Amino acid sequence: MKFEQIVKLWNYLSPRRKKQYIILLIFMMFTSIVEVFSIGSVVPFLAAITSPEILFNDARFVPLLKNLNINKPSELLLPATLIFMVASLLSGATRLFLSYATNMLSVVTGAEMSKEIYQKTLYQPFAVHNNRNSSEVISGIMGKSNNVISYVLQPILTVLSSFFIISAILASLMLMEPYVTIGSFSMFGFMYIYIAYRTKRKLVSNGEVINKNLTYIYKSLQEGLGGIREVILDGSQKFYIELYSQSDLPYRKAMADNSYLSSKPRYIMEAFGMAAMAIFAYVSAVNTNSILAIVPILGSLALGAQKLLPIFQQVYASWANVKGAEKIMDDVLGLLGQKMPETSDSDGNQKKLKFENLIEVKDLNFRYNSELPPILTNFNLKIEKGSRVGIIGKTGAGKSTLVDIIMGLLEPESGKILIDGVALDAQNLRPWQRNLAHVPQSIFLADTSILENIALGIPKGQIDIDKIKLAARQAQIGEFVESLPDGYNTYVGERGVRLSGGQKQRIGIARALYKEASVIVFDEATSALDNETEQAVMEAINQLDKSLTIIIIAHRLSTIENCDNIVSLT
Repeated sequence: MKFEQIVKLWNYLSPRRKKQYIILLIFMMFTSIVEVFSIGSVVPFLAAITSPEILFNDARFVPLLKNLNINKPSELLLPATLIFMVASLLSGATRLFLSYATNMLSVVTGAEMSKEIYQKTLYQPFAVHNNRNSSEVISGIMGKSNNVISYVLQPILTVLSSFFIISAILASLMLMEPYVTIGSFSMFGFMYIYIAYRTKRKLVSNGEVINKNLTYIYKSLQEGLGGIREVILDGSQKFYIELYSQSDLPYRKAMADNSYLSSKPRYIMEAFGMAAMAIFAYVSAVNTNSILAIVPILGSLALGAQKLLPIFQQVYASWANVKGAEKIMDDVLGLLGQKMPETSDSDGNQKKLKFENLIEVKDLNFRYNSELPPILTNFNLKIEKGSRVGIIGKTGAGKSTLVDIIMGLLEPESGKILIDGVALDAQNLRPWQRNLAHVPQSIFLADTSILENIALGIPKGQIDIDKIKLAARQAQIGEFVESLPDGYNTYVGERGVRLSGGQKQRIGIARALYKEASVIVFDEATSALDNETEQAVMEAINQLDKSLTIIIIAHRLSTIENCDNIVSLT
Protein backbone atom coordinates (compact mmCIF):
# COMPACT_ATOMS: atom_id res chain seq x y z
CA MET A 1 0.00 0.00 0.00
CA LYS A 2 1.45 3.32 -1.05
CA PHE A 3 1.53 6.07 1.56
CA GLU A 4 -0.08 8.46 -0.95
CA GLN A 5 -3.11 6.17 -1.13
CA ILE A 6 -3.57 6.33 2.64
CA VAL A 7 -3.25 10.14 2.58
CA LYS A 8 -5.86 10.36 -0.20
CA LEU A 9 -8.22 8.11 1.74
CA TRP A 10 -7.75 10.26 4.85
CA ASN A 11 -8.52 13.41 2.84
CA TYR A 12 -11.85 11.94 1.70
CA LEU A 13 -13.00 11.44 5.31
CA SER A 14 -15.40 13.99 6.77
CA PRO A 15 -14.10 16.32 9.55
CA ARG A 16 -16.28 14.46 12.05
CA ARG A 17 -14.77 11.08 11.13
CA LYS A 18 -11.23 12.48 11.29
CA LYS A 19 -11.93 13.74 14.80
CA GLN A 20 -13.29 10.33 15.81
CA TYR A 21 -10.19 8.57 14.46
CA ILE A 22 -7.94 10.92 16.45
CA ILE A 23 -9.95 10.13 19.60
CA LEU A 24 -9.62 6.42 18.79
CA LEU A 25 -5.86 6.88 18.45
CA ILE A 26 -5.70 8.45 21.91
CA PHE A 27 -7.70 5.54 23.33
CA MET A 28 -5.23 3.14 21.72
CA MET A 29 -2.47 4.84 23.70
CA PHE A 30 -4.51 4.45 26.88
CA THR A 31 -5.03 0.76 26.11
CA SER A 32 -1.28 0.27 25.78
CA ILE A 33 -0.76 1.83 29.23
CA VAL A 34 -3.31 -0.60 30.67
CA GLU A 35 -1.36 -3.46 29.09
CA VAL A 36 1.78 -2.30 30.95
CA PHE A 37 -0.21 -2.32 34.19
CA SER A 38 -1.56 -5.79 33.35
CA ILE A 39 1.86 -7.36 32.75
CA GLY A 40 3.46 -5.50 35.63
CA SER A 41 0.89 -6.92 38.06
CA VAL A 42 1.95 -10.50 37.28
CA VAL A 43 5.29 -10.32 39.10
CA PRO A 44 3.89 -9.33 42.54
CA PHE A 45 0.99 -11.77 42.16
CA LEU A 46 3.17 -14.80 41.39
CA ALA A 47 5.76 -13.69 43.95
CA ALA A 48 3.05 -13.39 46.63
CA ILE A 49 2.05 -16.99 45.94
CA THR A 50 5.51 -18.54 45.65
CA SER A 51 8.15 -16.40 47.40
CA PRO A 52 6.69 -13.18 48.85
CA GLU A 53 10.00 -12.33 50.57
CA ILE A 54 11.46 -11.62 47.10
CA LEU A 55 9.41 -8.44 46.87
CA PHE A 56 10.62 -7.18 50.25
CA ASN A 57 14.19 -7.54 48.98
CA ASP A 58 13.48 -5.84 45.61
CA ALA A 59 14.23 -2.09 45.65
CA ARG A 60 11.58 -1.48 42.96
CA PHE A 61 8.77 -2.71 45.22
CA VAL A 62 9.87 -1.55 48.70
CA PRO A 63 8.47 2.04 48.39
CA LEU A 64 5.15 0.70 47.09
CA LEU A 65 4.86 -1.80 49.94
CA LYS A 66 5.52 0.95 52.50
CA ASN A 67 2.86 3.20 50.95
CA LEU A 68 0.37 0.32 51.13
CA ASN A 69 1.40 -0.28 54.77
CA ILE A 70 2.39 -3.89 54.04
CA ASN A 71 5.06 -4.91 56.53
CA LYS A 72 5.23 -8.71 56.31
CA PRO A 73 4.88 -11.36 53.55
CA SER A 74 1.59 -12.74 54.86
CA GLU A 75 -0.09 -9.36 54.20
CA LEU A 76 0.91 -9.35 50.52
CA LEU A 77 -1.31 -12.04 48.98
CA LEU A 78 -4.70 -10.27 49.08
CA PRO A 79 -3.64 -6.88 47.63
CA ALA A 80 -1.45 -8.59 44.99
CA THR A 81 -4.38 -10.78 43.98
CA LEU A 82 -6.78 -7.83 43.82
CA ILE A 83 -4.33 -5.74 41.77
CA PHE A 84 -3.80 -8.62 39.33
CA MET A 85 -7.57 -9.16 38.98
CA VAL A 86 -8.29 -5.46 38.42
CA ALA A 87 -5.44 -5.18 35.90
CA SER A 88 -6.64 -8.26 33.99
CA LEU A 89 -10.27 -7.12 33.92
CA LEU A 90 -9.30 -3.59 32.90
CA SER A 91 -7.05 -4.93 30.15
CA GLY A 92 -9.84 -7.12 28.79
CA ALA A 93 -12.41 -4.32 28.99
CA THR A 94 -10.25 -1.76 27.19
CA ARG A 95 -9.28 -4.22 24.45
CA LEU A 96 -12.93 -5.20 24.03
CA PHE A 97 -14.08 -1.59 23.77
CA LEU A 98 -11.22 -0.79 21.38
CA SER A 99 -12.32 -3.64 19.12
CA TYR A 100 -15.95 -2.45 19.23
CA ALA A 101 -15.04 1.19 18.55
CA THR A 102 -12.73 0.24 15.68
CA ASN A 103 -15.37 -1.92 14.00
CA MET A 104 -18.19 0.60 14.43
CA LEU A 105 -16.07 3.46 13.13
CA SER A 106 -15.07 1.33 10.15
CA VAL A 107 -18.74 0.55 9.45
CA VAL A 108 -19.88 4.19 9.37
CA THR A 109 -16.82 5.14 7.33
CA GLY A 110 -17.68 2.43 4.80
CA ALA A 111 -21.29 3.63 4.63
CA GLU A 112 -20.16 7.21 4.02
CA MET A 113 -17.62 6.11 1.43
CA SER A 114 -20.06 4.00 -0.60
CA LYS A 115 -22.67 6.77 -0.42
CA GLU A 116 -20.15 9.33 -1.67
CA ILE A 117 -19.15 7.09 -4.57
CA TYR A 118 -22.82 6.57 -5.47
CA GLN A 119 -23.57 10.29 -5.19
CA LYS A 120 -20.62 11.36 -7.31
CA THR A 121 -21.44 8.67 -9.88
CA LEU A 122 -25.11 9.65 -10.22
CA TYR A 123 -24.16 13.29 -10.76
CA GLN A 124 -21.68 12.49 -13.54
CA PRO A 125 -22.57 13.77 -17.03
CA PHE A 126 -24.58 11.50 -19.30
CA ALA A 127 -21.58 11.07 -21.63
CA VAL A 128 -19.54 9.61 -18.76
CA HIS A 129 -22.23 7.01 -18.06
CA ASN A 130 -22.35 6.15 -21.77
CA ASN A 131 -18.65 5.31 -21.74
CA ARG A 132 -18.65 3.31 -18.52
CA ASN A 133 -19.81 -0.19 -17.66
CA SER A 134 -22.25 -0.01 -14.76
CA SER A 135 -20.79 -3.27 -13.40
CA GLU A 136 -17.57 -1.39 -12.58
CA VAL A 137 -19.48 1.17 -10.52
CA ILE A 138 -21.70 -1.38 -8.77
CA SER A 139 -18.70 -3.52 -7.84
CA GLY A 140 -16.98 -0.36 -6.60
CA ILE A 141 -19.90 0.66 -4.40
CA MET A 142 -20.89 -2.76 -3.09
CA GLY A 143 -17.79 -4.93 -3.26
CA LYS A 144 -14.63 -2.88 -3.51
CA SER A 145 -15.58 -0.17 -1.00
CA ASN A 146 -16.34 -2.95 1.52
CA ASN A 147 -12.98 -4.53 0.73
CA VAL A 148 -11.23 -1.21 1.36
CA ILE A 149 -12.82 -1.14 4.82
CA SER A 150 -12.08 -4.82 5.58
CA TYR A 151 -8.65 -5.07 3.99
CA VAL A 152 -7.27 -1.53 4.29
CA LEU A 153 -8.91 0.67 6.91
CA GLN A 154 -9.45 -1.91 9.65
CA PRO A 155 -5.97 -3.43 9.17
CA ILE A 156 -4.37 0.03 9.38
CA LEU A 157 -6.22 0.66 12.64
CA THR A 158 -5.09 -2.76 13.86
CA VAL A 159 -1.47 -1.93 13.04
CA LEU A 160 -1.69 1.41 14.89
CA SER A 161 -3.30 -0.20 17.92
CA SER A 162 -0.78 -3.04 17.86
CA PHE A 163 2.14 -0.60 17.62
CA PHE A 164 1.17 1.10 20.88
CA ILE A 165 0.47 -2.18 22.67
CA ILE A 166 3.68 -3.85 21.43
CA SER A 167 5.72 -0.81 22.50
CA ALA A 168 4.16 -0.86 25.96
CA ILE A 169 4.60 -4.62 26.46
CA LEU A 170 8.19 -4.55 25.24
CA ALA A 171 8.97 -1.66 27.59
CA SER A 172 7.57 -3.70 30.49
CA LEU A 173 9.53 -6.82 29.55
CA MET A 174 12.71 -4.80 29.02
CA LEU A 175 12.59 -3.74 32.66
CA MET A 176 12.48 -7.40 33.72
CA GLU A 177 14.72 -9.19 31.20
CA PRO A 178 16.26 -6.76 28.68
CA TYR A 179 18.55 -9.24 26.90
CA VAL A 180 15.91 -11.92 26.51
CA THR A 181 13.39 -9.33 25.30
CA ILE A 182 15.76 -7.79 22.74
CA GLY A 183 16.87 -11.20 21.49
CA SER A 184 13.35 -12.58 21.15
CA PHE A 185 11.98 -9.43 19.52
CA SER A 186 14.85 -9.35 17.02
CA MET A 187 14.38 -13.00 16.13
CA PHE A 188 10.62 -12.78 15.60
CA GLY A 189 10.90 -9.43 13.85
CA PHE A 190 13.46 -10.78 11.38
CA MET A 191 11.33 -13.85 10.67
CA TYR A 192 8.21 -11.78 9.95
CA ILE A 193 10.18 -9.38 7.71
CA TYR A 194 11.62 -12.33 5.78
CA ILE A 195 8.17 -13.91 5.32
CA ALA A 196 6.73 -10.54 4.24
CA TYR A 197 9.49 -10.13 1.66
CA ARG A 198 8.81 -13.60 0.25
CA THR A 199 5.03 -13.16 -0.01
CA LYS A 200 4.45 -9.52 -1.04
CA ARG A 201 4.54 -10.16 -4.80
CA LYS A 202 2.04 -13.00 -4.51
CA LEU A 203 -0.24 -10.84 -2.36
CA VAL A 204 -0.22 -8.02 -4.93
CA SER A 205 -0.77 -10.48 -7.79
CA ASN A 206 -3.73 -12.05 -5.97
CA GLY A 207 -5.10 -8.57 -5.29
CA GLU A 208 -5.14 -7.80 -9.01
CA VAL A 209 -6.98 -11.07 -9.70
CA ILE A 210 -9.54 -10.26 -6.98
CA ASN A 211 -10.09 -6.73 -8.27
CA LYS A 212 -10.51 -7.74 -11.93
CA ASN A 213 -12.77 -10.73 -11.32
CA LEU A 214 -15.01 -8.94 -8.82
CA THR A 215 -16.07 -6.58 -11.63
CA TYR A 216 -16.61 -9.53 -14.01
CA ILE A 217 -18.75 -11.32 -11.42
CA TYR A 218 -21.12 -8.35 -11.15
CA LYS A 219 -21.13 -8.01 -14.94
CA SER A 220 -22.08 -11.66 -15.55
CA LEU A 221 -24.84 -11.49 -12.93
CA GLN A 222 -26.27 -8.28 -14.38
CA GLU A 223 -26.24 -9.57 -17.94
CA GLY A 224 -27.65 -13.00 -17.11
CA LEU A 225 -30.48 -11.76 -14.91
CA GLY A 226 -31.06 -8.56 -16.88
CA GLY A 227 -31.76 -10.44 -20.09
CA ILE A 228 -33.56 -13.38 -18.49
CA ARG A 229 -36.26 -13.55 -21.18
CA GLU A 230 -33.66 -13.99 -23.93
CA VAL A 231 -31.61 -16.34 -21.73
CA ILE A 232 -34.61 -18.66 -21.28
CA LEU A 233 -35.69 -18.46 -24.92
CA ASP A 234 -32.18 -19.03 -26.26
CA GLY A 235 -31.36 -21.69 -23.69
CA SER A 236 -28.15 -19.83 -22.88
CA GLN A 237 -28.17 -20.54 -19.13
CA LYS A 238 -25.02 -22.66 -19.40
CA PHE A 239 -23.17 -19.84 -21.15
CA TYR A 240 -23.89 -17.36 -18.34
CA ILE A 241 -23.21 -19.94 -15.63
CA GLU A 242 -19.83 -20.66 -17.22
CA LEU A 243 -19.15 -16.92 -17.60
CA TYR A 244 -19.89 -16.45 -13.91
CA SER A 245 -17.81 -19.47 -12.88
CA GLN A 246 -14.81 -18.29 -14.93
CA SER A 247 -14.64 -15.17 -12.75
CA ASP A 248 -15.94 -16.51 -9.44
CA LEU A 249 -13.50 -19.42 -9.04
CA PRO A 250 -10.28 -17.38 -9.61
CA TYR A 251 -11.70 -14.68 -7.32
CA ARG A 252 -12.31 -17.15 -4.50
CA LYS A 253 -8.97 -18.93 -5.03
CA ALA A 254 -7.10 -15.61 -4.82
CA MET A 255 -9.05 -14.65 -1.68
CA ALA A 256 -8.27 -18.03 -0.08
CA ASP A 257 -4.59 -17.81 -1.06
CA ASN A 258 -4.25 -14.35 0.50
CA SER A 259 -6.02 -15.57 3.62
CA TYR A 260 -3.59 -18.50 3.86
CA LEU A 261 -0.55 -16.28 3.27
CA SER A 262 -1.69 -13.88 5.99
CA SER A 263 -2.25 -16.63 8.59
CA LYS A 264 0.68 -18.95 7.73
CA PRO A 265 3.33 -17.35 10.02
CA ARG A 266 1.17 -17.78 13.11
CA TYR A 267 1.82 -21.49 13.51
CA ILE A 268 5.55 -21.12 12.85
CA MET A 269 5.88 -18.32 15.38
CA GLU A 270 3.89 -20.11 18.08
CA ALA A 271 6.20 -23.12 17.79
CA PHE A 272 9.34 -20.97 17.95
CA GLY A 273 7.87 -18.97 20.84
CA MET A 274 7.23 -22.08 22.93
CA ALA A 275 10.72 -23.40 22.14
CA ALA A 276 12.33 -20.08 23.11
CA MET A 277 10.39 -20.01 26.38
CA ALA A 278 11.48 -23.57 27.19
CA ILE A 279 15.14 -22.73 26.52
CA PHE A 280 14.97 -19.64 28.72
CA ALA A 281 13.30 -21.59 31.53
CA TYR A 282 15.93 -24.33 31.32
CA VAL A 283 18.88 -21.93 31.32
CA SER A 284 17.39 -19.94 34.21
CA ALA A 285 16.73 -23.08 36.25
CA VAL A 286 20.28 -24.36 35.74
CA ASN A 287 21.80 -21.04 36.78
CA THR A 288 19.77 -20.35 39.90
CA ASN A 289 19.70 -21.79 43.38
CA SER A 290 15.94 -21.38 43.77
CA ILE A 291 13.45 -22.38 41.12
CA LEU A 292 10.75 -20.42 42.94
CA ALA A 293 12.75 -17.22 42.54
CA ILE A 294 12.42 -17.26 38.76
CA VAL A 295 8.72 -18.21 38.65
CA PRO A 296 7.45 -14.56 38.75
CA ILE A 297 9.79 -13.56 35.90
CA LEU A 298 8.87 -16.64 33.87
CA GLY A 299 5.19 -15.92 34.44
CA SER A 300 5.56 -12.32 33.30
CA LEU A 301 7.52 -13.33 30.20
CA ALA A 302 4.97 -16.04 29.42
CA LEU A 303 2.11 -13.55 29.73
CA GLY A 304 4.00 -11.04 27.62
CA ALA A 305 4.66 -13.66 24.95
CA GLN A 306 1.04 -14.81 25.11
CA LYS A 307 -0.04 -11.25 24.37
CA LEU A 308 2.73 -10.35 21.90
CA LEU A 309 2.63 -13.32 19.53
CA PRO A 310 -1.04 -12.83 18.50
CA ILE A 311 -0.39 -9.09 18.11
CA PHE A 312 2.65 -9.75 15.90
CA GLN A 313 0.45 -12.03 13.82
CA GLN A 314 -2.27 -9.36 13.62
CA VAL A 315 0.27 -6.84 12.36
CA TYR A 316 1.55 -9.23 9.70
CA ALA A 317 -1.97 -10.28 8.64
CA SER A 318 -2.99 -6.61 8.45
CA TRP A 319 0.03 -5.82 6.29
CA ALA A 320 -0.82 -8.77 4.03
CA ASN A 321 -4.43 -7.60 3.67
CA VAL A 322 -3.37 -4.04 2.87
CA LYS A 323 -0.77 -5.24 0.35
CA GLY A 324 -3.31 -7.44 -1.39
CA ALA A 325 -5.82 -4.58 -1.66
CA GLU A 326 -3.59 -2.09 -3.51
CA LYS A 327 -5.39 -2.45 -6.86
CA ILE A 328 -8.84 -2.34 -5.25
CA MET A 329 -7.75 0.79 -3.39
CA ASP A 330 -6.76 2.42 -6.70
CA ASP A 331 -10.21 1.76 -8.17
CA VAL A 332 -12.08 3.04 -5.11
CA LEU A 333 -9.93 6.18 -4.91
CA GLY A 334 -10.65 6.74 -8.60
CA LEU A 335 -14.40 6.60 -7.94
CA LEU A 336 -14.08 8.83 -4.88
CA GLY A 337 -12.04 11.29 -6.94
CA GLN A 338 -14.81 11.91 -9.46
CA LYS A 339 -15.51 15.63 -9.75
CA MET A 340 -18.98 16.86 -8.88
CA PRO A 341 -20.18 18.71 -12.02
CA GLU A 342 -21.08 22.38 -11.72
CA THR A 343 -24.54 21.46 -13.01
CA SER A 344 -25.41 19.21 -10.05
CA ASP A 345 -28.38 20.21 -7.89
CA SER A 346 -27.18 18.47 -4.73
CA ASP A 347 -27.68 21.79 -2.91
CA GLY A 348 -31.46 21.34 -3.15
CA ASN A 349 -32.10 24.31 -5.47
CA GLN A 350 -35.27 23.50 -7.45
CA LYS A 351 -35.73 26.65 -9.58
CA LYS A 352 -36.68 26.29 -13.25
CA LEU A 353 -35.25 28.22 -16.18
CA LYS A 354 -37.92 30.49 -17.59
CA PHE A 355 -39.23 29.19 -20.95
CA GLU A 356 -41.97 31.23 -22.61
CA ASN A 357 -41.27 31.46 -26.34
CA LEU A 358 -38.57 29.60 -28.19
CA ILE A 359 -35.99 26.80 -28.13
CA GLU A 360 -33.32 27.48 -30.76
CA VAL A 361 -30.63 25.09 -31.94
CA LYS A 362 -27.98 27.26 -33.59
CA ASP A 363 -25.05 26.12 -35.80
CA LEU A 364 -24.83 22.81 -33.97
CA ASN A 365 -21.94 20.41 -34.60
CA PHE A 366 -21.51 17.12 -32.78
CA ARG A 367 -19.47 13.93 -32.95
CA TYR A 368 -18.98 11.31 -30.24
CA ASN A 369 -15.20 11.40 -30.56
CA SER A 370 -12.56 12.74 -32.91
CA GLU A 371 -12.12 9.38 -34.64
CA LEU A 372 -15.79 9.13 -35.71
CA PRO A 373 -17.56 11.11 -38.45
CA PRO A 374 -19.82 14.00 -37.36
CA ILE A 375 -23.42 13.16 -36.44
CA LEU A 376 -24.73 16.72 -36.83
CA THR A 377 -23.12 19.47 -38.93
CA ASN A 378 -24.11 23.17 -38.79
CA PHE A 379 -27.59 22.10 -37.72
CA ASN A 380 -30.26 24.72 -36.98
CA LEU A 381 -33.76 24.31 -35.59
CA LYS A 382 -36.41 26.47 -33.90
CA ILE A 383 -39.08 24.99 -31.63
CA GLU A 384 -41.83 27.32 -30.47
CA LYS A 385 -43.46 26.88 -27.09
CA GLY A 386 -46.65 24.85 -27.33
CA SER A 387 -45.72 23.34 -30.70
CA ARG A 388 -45.58 19.66 -31.68
CA VAL A 389 -42.32 18.81 -33.44
CA GLY A 390 -41.70 15.45 -35.09
CA ILE A 391 -38.19 14.23 -35.84
CA ILE A 392 -37.79 11.40 -38.33
CA GLY A 393 -34.84 9.73 -39.97
CA LYS A 394 -33.02 6.48 -40.48
CA THR A 395 -31.14 4.70 -37.71
CA GLY A 396 -27.92 6.54 -36.87
CA ALA A 397 -29.07 9.84 -38.37
CA GLY A 398 -28.76 11.58 -35.00
CA LYS A 399 -32.39 11.85 -33.85
CA SER A 400 -31.79 10.78 -30.25
CA THR A 401 -28.44 12.59 -30.21
CA LEU A 402 -30.18 15.84 -31.14
CA VAL A 403 -32.74 15.64 -28.33
CA ASP A 404 -30.02 14.57 -25.87
CA ILE A 405 -28.18 17.79 -26.74
CA ILE A 406 -31.38 19.85 -26.40
CA MET A 407 -31.97 18.23 -23.00
CA GLY A 408 -28.40 19.04 -21.94
CA LEU A 409 -27.34 15.41 -21.64
CA LEU A 410 -24.64 15.76 -24.29
CA GLU A 411 -22.40 18.75 -24.91
CA PRO A 412 -22.07 19.92 -28.54
CA GLU A 413 -18.70 20.19 -30.23
CA SER A 414 -19.72 23.70 -31.27
CA GLY A 415 -22.90 25.71 -31.58
CA LYS A 416 -25.50 26.71 -29.01
CA ILE A 417 -28.85 25.79 -27.50
CA LEU A 418 -30.78 28.98 -26.74
CA ILE A 419 -33.83 29.14 -24.47
CA ASP A 420 -35.67 32.42 -25.08
CA GLY A 421 -32.34 33.78 -26.30
CA VAL A 422 -30.36 32.55 -23.26
CA ALA A 423 -27.56 30.09 -24.08
CA LEU A 424 -27.44 26.88 -22.07
CA ASP A 425 -24.37 26.63 -19.85
CA ALA A 426 -23.23 24.92 -16.64
CA GLN A 427 -25.08 27.44 -14.46
CA ASN A 428 -28.53 27.19 -16.04
CA LEU A 429 -28.46 23.59 -17.27
CA ARG A 430 -30.17 22.05 -14.20
CA PRO A 431 -32.85 24.79 -14.09
CA TRP A 432 -33.51 24.02 -17.77
CA GLN A 433 -33.70 20.26 -17.21
CA ARG A 434 -36.40 20.79 -14.60
CA ASN A 435 -38.65 21.86 -17.49
CA LEU A 436 -38.07 18.58 -19.30
CA ALA A 437 -39.53 15.09 -19.22
CA HIS A 438 -38.37 12.14 -21.29
CA VAL A 439 -40.52 9.19 -22.37
CA PRO A 440 -38.24 6.57 -24.01
CA GLN A 441 -39.06 3.43 -25.97
CA SER A 442 -38.40 1.29 -22.90
CA ILE A 443 -39.86 2.91 -19.78
CA PHE A 444 -37.87 2.34 -16.62
CA LEU A 445 -40.16 1.00 -13.91
CA ALA A 446 -38.99 0.29 -10.37
CA ASP A 447 -40.22 -2.79 -8.50
CA THR A 448 -42.71 -0.78 -6.49
CA SER A 449 -46.24 0.60 -6.77
CA ILE A 450 -47.80 2.44 -9.71
CA LEU A 451 -48.08 5.46 -7.40
CA GLU A 452 -44.34 5.54 -6.72
CA ASN A 453 -43.50 4.84 -10.35
CA ILE A 454 -45.48 7.83 -11.56
CA ALA A 455 -43.81 10.01 -8.92
CA LEU A 456 -40.44 8.30 -9.39
CA GLY A 457 -37.68 9.70 -7.20
CA ILE A 458 -40.04 11.40 -4.73
CA PRO A 459 -40.38 10.06 -1.14
CA LYS A 460 -43.75 8.37 -0.68
CA GLY A 461 -44.77 10.74 2.10
CA GLN A 462 -44.34 13.73 -0.21
CA ILE A 463 -46.40 12.40 -3.14
CA ASP A 464 -49.52 14.41 -4.03
CA ILE A 465 -52.16 11.73 -4.69
CA ASP A 466 -54.61 14.15 -6.34
CA LYS A 467 -51.91 15.27 -8.72
CA ILE A 468 -51.08 11.60 -9.42
CA LYS A 469 -54.68 10.84 -10.33
CA LEU A 470 -54.91 13.89 -12.60
CA ALA A 471 -51.71 12.91 -14.43
CA ALA A 472 -52.94 9.31 -14.81
CA ARG A 473 -56.28 10.45 -16.27
CA GLN A 474 -54.54 12.79 -18.72
CA ALA A 475 -52.31 9.88 -19.78
CA GLN A 476 -55.47 7.74 -20.20
CA ILE A 477 -54.41 5.12 -17.67
CA GLY A 478 -56.34 6.38 -14.64
CA GLU A 479 -59.43 4.27 -15.34
CA PHE A 480 -57.34 1.09 -15.64
CA VAL A 481 -55.38 1.77 -12.43
CA GLU A 482 -58.50 2.57 -10.41
CA SER A 483 -60.10 -0.70 -11.56
CA LEU A 484 -57.29 -2.71 -9.93
CA PRO A 485 -57.93 -4.17 -6.44
CA ASP A 486 -55.05 -2.17 -4.93
CA GLY A 487 -55.45 0.81 -7.24
CA TYR A 488 -52.41 3.07 -7.28
CA ASN A 489 -50.73 0.87 -4.66
CA THR A 490 -50.55 -2.05 -7.11
CA TYR A 491 -47.00 -3.33 -7.50
CA VAL A 492 -45.78 -3.50 -11.10
CA GLY A 493 -43.04 -6.12 -10.58
CA GLU A 494 -39.42 -5.84 -11.61
CA ARG A 495 -39.20 -3.66 -14.73
CA GLY A 496 -42.99 -3.63 -14.90
CA VAL A 497 -43.43 -7.29 -15.85
CA ARG A 498 -47.08 -7.21 -14.74
CA LEU A 499 -48.00 -4.46 -17.20
CA SER A 500 -48.46 -4.43 -20.97
CA GLY A 501 -46.30 -2.32 -23.27
CA GLY A 502 -49.02 0.29 -23.75
CA GLN A 503 -49.66 0.53 -19.99
CA LYS A 504 -45.95 1.10 -19.36
CA GLN A 505 -45.87 3.91 -21.93
CA ARG A 506 -48.90 5.59 -20.36
CA ILE A 507 -47.24 5.42 -16.94
CA GLY A 508 -44.25 7.11 -18.59
CA ILE A 509 -46.54 9.86 -19.89
CA ALA A 510 -48.21 10.21 -16.48
CA ARG A 511 -44.75 10.52 -14.91
CA ALA A 512 -43.90 13.37 -17.30
CA LEU A 513 -47.18 15.13 -16.51
CA TYR A 514 -46.75 14.71 -12.74
CA LYS A 515 -43.37 16.40 -13.06
CA GLU A 516 -45.21 19.40 -14.56
CA ALA A 517 -42.69 19.54 -17.36
CA SER A 518 -43.25 22.19 -20.01
CA VAL A 519 -41.34 20.17 -22.63
CA ILE A 520 -41.94 16.44 -23.13
CA VAL A 521 -39.69 14.37 -25.39
CA PHE A 522 -41.06 11.09 -26.76
CA ASP A 523 -37.99 9.16 -27.95
CA GLU A 524 -39.42 6.41 -30.19
CA ALA A 525 -41.88 5.85 -27.36
CA THR A 526 -44.30 3.86 -29.53
CA SER A 527 -41.94 2.06 -31.90
CA ALA A 528 -42.11 -1.23 -29.95
CA LEU A 529 -45.92 -1.24 -29.77
CA ASP A 530 -48.40 -2.86 -32.12
CA ASN A 531 -50.40 -0.56 -34.41
CA GLU A 532 -53.55 -0.54 -32.28
CA THR A 533 -51.67 0.18 -29.03
CA GLU A 534 -49.51 2.80 -30.76
CA GLN A 535 -52.61 4.54 -32.03
CA ALA A 536 -54.11 4.60 -28.52
CA VAL A 537 -50.90 5.98 -26.99
CA MET A 538 -50.57 8.63 -29.74
CA GLU A 539 -54.17 9.62 -29.09
CA ALA A 540 -53.26 10.18 -25.44
CA ILE A 541 -50.27 12.27 -26.54
CA ASN A 542 -52.33 14.33 -28.99
CA GLN A 543 -54.85 15.15 -26.27
CA LEU A 544 -52.23 16.60 -23.91
CA ASP A 545 -52.49 20.25 -22.93
CA LYS A 546 -51.73 22.52 -25.90
CA SER A 547 -49.42 24.66 -23.77
CA LEU A 548 -46.97 21.75 -23.59
CA THR A 549 -44.11 21.61 -26.08
CA ILE A 550 -43.93 18.09 -27.51
CA ILE A 551 -40.94 16.61 -29.36
CA ILE A 552 -41.56 13.20 -30.92
CA ILE A 553 -38.86 10.98 -32.41
CA ALA A 554 -40.20 8.30 -34.72
CA HIS A 555 -39.27 5.90 -37.50
CA ARG A 556 -42.68 6.01 -39.15
CA LEU A 557 -44.09 9.16 -40.71
CA SER A 558 -47.61 8.13 -39.69
CA THR A 559 -46.59 8.47 -36.03
CA ILE A 560 -45.88 12.20 -36.38
CA GLU A 561 -48.42 13.19 -39.04
CA ASN A 562 -50.27 15.46 -36.59
CA CYS A 563 -47.14 17.45 -35.63
CA ASP A 564 -46.90 21.16 -36.44
CA ASN A 565 -43.36 20.79 -37.73
CA ILE A 566 -41.57 17.71 -39.08
CA VAL A 567 -37.77 17.57 -39.16
CA SER A 568 -36.13 14.94 -41.35
CA LEU A 569 -32.56 13.91 -40.55
CA THR A 570 -30.52 12.04 -43.13
